[in-house]
Amino acid sequence: MKMKRILLSLSIALLSFSIVAAQKIVLIDVTKILESMEEYQLAQSQVDDYAATWQQEISQQMDEVKSLYNKYQAEQVLLSDDQRKAREDEIISKEDAVRQLQKRRFGPDGDLFTKRQELVSPIQDKVYSAMEAYASEKSIDIIFDKGGSAGLLFANPEFDKTEDLKKNMGIK
Repeated sequence: MKMKRILLSLSIALLSFSIVAAQKIVLIDVTKILESMEEYQLAQSQVDDYAATWQQEISQQMDEVKSLYNKYQAEQVLLSDDQRKAREDEIISKEDAVRQLQKRRFGPDGDLFTKRQELVSPIQDKVYSAMEAYASEKSIDIIFDKGGSAGLLFANPEFDKTEDLKKNMGIK
C-alpha cells in the first residue's frame, strides 16, 4: 500500500514536471526597456519637473506658516487673549491649507499620480502590447518581469529576452 502511494506521488510529480517543462518561459526587464526609451525619459522628466515645482510651492507656504508662528511666539506676551486666539487660529488654518495642498498634489489620487498616468501610462501600454505580440510571435507561455518586484531571486541569463524585445521595438 505504501509502495502504491509512493509510485502514485512520483507519477503525479513527473506528470506535473512534464507539463511545466513544456511551457516556454522568458524573463524581460520592463524597467530597463522603459528607461531606454526616449519618450519615457521625457515623460519621466516632465513628471519630475511637476513634482519639483509643486514641492517648492508647498515648501514656500510652509515657510510662511513657520514665519507666522515665529512672529506669534515673539509677540505672544504682548497680545490679549482674543488676539492670541485669533493668531493661533490663523496659523492653524494656514497649516491645514498647506497640508490639504500637499495631499492634493502628492496624495494617492493627487495631481502627481494623475500626471504620471497621463504621461507614462501610454508608454507602458505600448511596451505591454509589444510584449504580448512578442509572446504570440514566439509562442511564449509565461513572461516574468525580472526588473519588477516579482520576488525573482535567480534567473539563468539565457531566458532574458529583454534585448530581443528592444530590438523588435526598434530601441537601441
